[in-house]
Amino acid sequence: MAHGKDSKEKVVYVGDSRVKRGGGFITPPDYTAFPGKSEAFIPNFLLKEWMVGVVVLVGFLVLTIAEPAPLWFPANPSASIIPMPDWYFLFLYQYLKLPYASGSYIVLGTIGVSGVAFGSLLLAPFLDTGKERRFYRRPIASSLMLLSLVAVVYLTNSAWHHYKVEMAESGQVQENIQREEKAAENRAKGLPTTSGNQQKEIAIVDKDNPAMESFKKAGCISCHAADMKGASGPSLRGVGDKHDKDAIMKIIKEGYEGKMPAMYDSAIAAGLTDKDIDNLADWLSKQKAEAK
Repeated sequence: MAHGKDSKEKVVYVGDSRVKRGGGFITPPDYTAFPGKSEAFIPNFLLKEWMVGVVVLVGFLVLTIAEPAPLWFPANPSASIIPMPDWYFLFLYQYLKLPYASGSYIVLGTIGVSGVAFGSLLLAPFLDTGKERRFYRRPIASSLMLLSLVAVVYLTNSAWHHYKVEMAESGQVQENIQREEKAAENRAKGLPTTSGNQQKEIAIVDKDNPAMESFKKAGCISCHAADMKGASGPSLRGVGDKHDKDAIMKIIKEGYEGKMPAMYDSAIAAGLTDKDIDNLADWLSKQKAEAK
């Protein structure tokens, strides 16, 4: 740039096109010298995030070791139940019941639709490259997000409602209600409320009594197991805390609330006498959590 016609005047070029642009690697500056400014994502920011993640993970591990999750009562594989996944899988559970996601369309429902959904989620950062961060300025992304949330809430609610209808039609009680009732019953008796904190196993009282052989001969072991811990039927260890001799004899002769048929005739057919059955009822009434 010159100001006169003097040939000796110094000429300064501005934006000279003869200067080639450098193509080498430019080391990112250390932003720590500029408070409030950004910093390099790799490795500075990433390392900090990783360290925070490690601290949170260690915290979770300490909590799980210090306070382990309680175990509920043992599952009964022979019981007639309606399977139900955890709440965060309910929407998928209900989705797989839809006509075009099950039956002849099971491959489409499990692989096709799910593949498109998760593939779209992975490609979202590459398809939506706009710099706008306000959700109402990004109608496509915001609409898909709201649609997904509505679908998850609707399917989850439908799954839970359908589960309750199935339970009512089959005359069953929801597992969470059964557990609460069992825990309340045990709490009132001073017994453990879960199998996770059960410290002492209830023993068989006078297991050498001849009534034990009558118990096996009568076929009681098919439902209550030889160790009396229960198979398809409930455990009889500690049954004396719930029923006395007369109540047990009545159950043997008449059954119990539709859950257990009368066993008197089958016991007689198996070779037991009335005296044997009376001794068996007396022996069962002595099966208590703490023998006296």
